[in-house]
Amino acid sequence: MTKQQKLFFIYGISGLFILMNAILIANEFFWFMAIPLFGFLLLMYFTSLDKVLLLITFLTPLSVTLSNYDAQLGISLPSEPLMAGVLIMYLYKLFFDQAYDIKIIKHPITISVLFYLIWMLLTCITSELPLVSFKFFIAKLWFIVPFFFLATQVFKNIKNFKIFSWMYMISLSMVIIYTSIKHANYAFDEEIGHWIMDPFYNDHTAYGAMIVFFVPVIIGFLFDKSYSNIQRFLSLNVAVILLTGLYLSYCRAAWMGLAAAIGIAFIIKLKIKIKWVLLTSVIFISLFFLLRSEIIMKLEKNKQDTSDNLVEHIQSMSNISTDASNLERINRWEAAFRMFKERPFWGFGPGTYQFSYAPYQYSYERTIISTNAGNRGNAHSEYIGPLAESGVIGLLSVLAIAFTVIFTALQIYWNTKDKKIKLLVFIALLSLVTYYTHGFLNNFLDTDKASVPFWGFIAMIVALDVYHLKKDETVVNVKTENLITKKGTE
Repeated sequence: MTKQQKLFFIYGISGLFILMNAILIANEFFWFMAIPLFGFLLLMYFTSLDKVLLLITFLTPLSVTLSNYDAQLGISLPSEPLMAGVLIMYLYKLFFDQAYDIKIIKHPITISVLFYLIWMLLTCITSELPLVSFKFFIAKLWFIVPFFFLATQVFKNIKNFKIFSWMYMISLSMVIIYTSIKHANYAFDEEIGHWIMDPFYNDHTAYGAMIVFFVPVIIGFLFDKSYSNIQRFLSLNVAVILLTGLYLSYCRAAWMGLAAAIGIAFIIKLKIKIKWVLLTSVIFISLFFLLRSEIIMKLEKNKQDTSDNLVEHIQSMSNISTDASNLERINRWEAAFRMFKERPFWGFGPGTYQFSYAPYQYSYERTIISTNAGNRGNAHSEYIGPLAESGVIGLLSVLAIAFTVIFTALQIYWNTKDKKIKLLVFIALLSLVTYYTHGFLNNFLDTDKASVPFWGFIAMIVALDVYHLKKDETVVNVKTENLITKKGTE
């Protein structure tokens, strides 16, 4: 085609679209206007899959979940359909190009993730509700494949580390501002704070978990020497928004996650040897089991319920006598342990806990918020849930990912001399620690809101290890006692 013919073709198509759109709008049909956007998005899938990934990251906090309990289906729009598209396109390209970096495949974190997925697939076959389990598994794939396997390639460009974080934080800040304005109309009432973030987050625990996840990130950016004064000012404003959102979320588990991250930060910065950390942990765990009767009696005397006052609110975390939320967690955990005892190896199947746990509740453990329908959340633990759904190996697969992630991140931190990499791996580790801690009390990795940053930050750590460490900084074996005291790296 000549240049003149091309122009004629473009103007002709544009004019025809405007005419058709005008006719359809006159007849109150508005969806036709989305065709150019759809076409542009489709083009991005074929030419810039990395940009699609960053777009999804931005859209995730703003997405709205549509649930149909009867159909056992819940989907977040528009993020999850976009993730499914990335999954299909990525597998299509992988099949025809047959090119994936073998260094990523051989990485310990990748091996642990593959083990996790393979065992989940096997337990889908033996599941009590195979249809539910396979739906759950497919949803896991469109979380993990784009935001772990593809993301490791996106993070070859070190600039994408910060872009990814900012994409989520900017839209999360928008949600916090919107939620806080709505909450102000109710005088920031604590009970209202449990649901006021709807429809963007299903409750205050998921909302608080994601806010605290990014607190180490924004604090790290505040101390980033490569940032200009304007960038630091922007970071300060976002930090204020996140901390305000955290306070108004009234999420006790989020504060626990933040405390754990601060503790790990001090351990790393003070260069405390890992053997002393492990020894202290063993002592505390041993003391708990030796004095568990006395501890439980003490906790049962705590009558502090959730409160608008921050100190009282945190104190209510240990109330196992009158706090319905805490008692319901115990009820769910006890039901999960009974399910595990019945099927210790294969479990009941991925995603089946909420549809199977009702008969395993004891009447004296039920609370005012207990239900037989299973429509009020899952096992309330990222560790106990897999134990009931995928057996003991399911739990071990989850712990394997956590261990390899933390071990690799510490290795990178102590073996690199690059301050930029030190900062990035430090904030990635602390952010994941907030979620690993939060995971003792809640589970959100079956949702897009938590899965996007969680798997994305794990991919960051892998990419840093594989692509951004200098060859002379890579250490194959690090002795356990020197894991947090590597000499000559500061």
